[in-house]
Amino acid sequence: MKTEEFQKEIRLRAAQIIASAGGSHIGGVFSSADILAILYSEILARSVDGFIDSFILSKGHCCAGVYSALNVLGFLSDELLDTYAQNGSPLMAHISHHVPHVEFSTGSLGHGLPFGIGKALASKVKNNAKHVYVLLSDGELDEGSNWEAIHFAGHHKMSNITAIIDYNKLQSLTTTYATLDLEPISAKFEAFKWTTLRCDGHNIQELRTSFLAPHNNKPKVIVCDTIKGYPIDFMLNQVVWHYRTPSAEQLASIIKQLNRVYQ
Repeated sequence: MKTEEFQKEIRLRAAQIIASAGGSHIGGVFSSADILAILYSEILARSVDGFIDSFILSKGHCCAGVYSALNVLGFLSDELLDTYAQNGSPLMAHISHHVPHVEFSTGSLGHGLPFGIGKALASKVKNNAKHVYVLLSDGELDEGSNWEAIHFAGHHKMSNITAIIDYNKLQSLTTTYATLDLEPISAKFEAFKWTTLRCDGHNIQELRTSFLAPHNNKPKVIVCDTIKGYPIDFMLNQVVWHYRTPSAEQLASIIKQLNRVYQ
């Protein structure tokens, strides 16, 4: 499946299971869907049975996007996907390592990057080719544990890890600027000795160029400027869609808009 088709399918399947389950962080799923699309379709090294590279979803509340991507790839059945967020299902509303091809359970924010850096360090010690990718929300950069890890990775020149920031600038109740301003975000990573790139997180070519850019013997971060709820008109940049269930009418509108945008 082409990356462009992947963009649509992740959003479509995620919207359907979220509406059926009665709740999830749909705004953040949609803001990060293009990042997930290129990761799973082009970037993550894969074997017949799974993945060679590691991917950690640190923003674990947006797991519906990952579950949908794994379903597109055939690693999760339609029947299992339909159990999302139901009692007894391994597809919990925060990502779980009990799901096939998910390496780490997250939900309490600020843990995914430190864990990923630990995996990257182990790979360096073992001298293997595994690369580690970690997708974070912007709001979770408020967690001090991330900055300890960022400091560590920069000091040790860990060029086998890439952090990706879903920078939609909304968190929980308001903007990131009002909560705890992250700017100048790029300069902060550069000060910690990371190769730092910034791109339009909804532009596949810009994402592709950023992922393929050299690390220069440093860890790399890609700050992706995104929009909460993209590309759905009534969800765009609306903090209320941080956690909200679309109604039947809204789901129908989401499907219609996705079909129009991704023809």
